[in-house]
Amino acid sequence: MSKETEKQRWQRNFADLLQELRVAQTGVQILFAFLLTLPFSNGFTRTTEFQRDVYIVALLAAAAATAMIISPVAFHRALFRQGRKPELVRFAHRMASGGLAFMLISMVSAVLLITDFVLTRPVAFLLSGVTALWFLAFWVVLPFARRGWGDGEIDDDDDDPQVLAGD
Repeated sequence: MSKETEKQRWQRNFADLLQELRVAQTGVQILFAFLLTLPFSNGFTRTTEFQRDVYIVALLAAAAATAMIISPVAFHRALFRQGRKPELVRFAHRMASGGLAFMLISMVSAVLLITDFVLTRPVAFLLSGVTALWFLAFWVVLPFARRGWGDGEIDDDDDDPQVLAGD
């Protein structure tokens, strides 16, 4: 089996990132669309000031996540055929990470908004906290804990943020 060239590796890294972003992009766009329509629903007039504040946080975080998750496409257009794939992959990695962070904020805020609307505030805070921990466990703790598994078995550092960021 032949070793891939550095150029091929960067191309593969970018293709992998785009596949991941397609999944995240769909989710954040659906959440953003839901949040955009929410104020026009009949029940929104019954929300409290706190709930409207939480709504604004969820909406703005979803907008930020959407911008960051889609930005690698615009960056790719600007750098197209300039031989700057390493720079593009590093940028896309940072934007994907930031977009996921904003998506987490938006999702937890949306959970808080809805649970506060239908349940008591303490229960809403509890469920929202559990939701945040759940996402953090699967999006941060487990992936970073997994980084050390199987060391020495396969040289697969191409998905390592340190390598992608060039640090």
